[in-house]
Amino acid sequence: MKPTSKKTRTFTDEEKAAMKERVAELSGKADGEGAVLEKISLMHEPDRSMAKRIHEIIKKNVPELTPKTWYGMPAYANAGGQIICFFQNAGKFKARYSTFGFSDKAKLDEGAMWATGFAISKLTATEEAKIIALVKKAVGK
Repeated sequence: MKPTSKKTRTFTDEEKAAMKERVAELSGKADGEGAVLEKISLMHEPDRSMAKRIHEIIKKNVPELTPKTWYGMPAYANAGGQIICFFQNAGKFKARYSTFGFSDKAKLDEGAMWATGFAISKLTATEEAKIIALVKKAVGK
């Protein structure tokens, strides 16, 4: 009988790159609005336009959040430096759609189950209003 081989899972190139970016962020080499804007500028359309608009929405409506990168993604942190929300562009992990997500630090609790990530294929006034409401709730406004 032939021995069965175990298939080992290795990280994708995209996952490895995200981990390297996280190491740089933790060392303070990739932090702040400049780093976020740089990451946004490197995205392909329509991700770039969506990320830029989300950045503008958060800065205008929840200015107490500070832009910073998180695993190479645009993210927004509270005064304690904890990530509250982030934008993951579709191209980052070759996904079908972009995602706007929240960390466990976001105050979105609603019963025993609630959403922490939202697929975004385009931004209209409806989606923008939902993002504003969710981010305000996430910070306790």
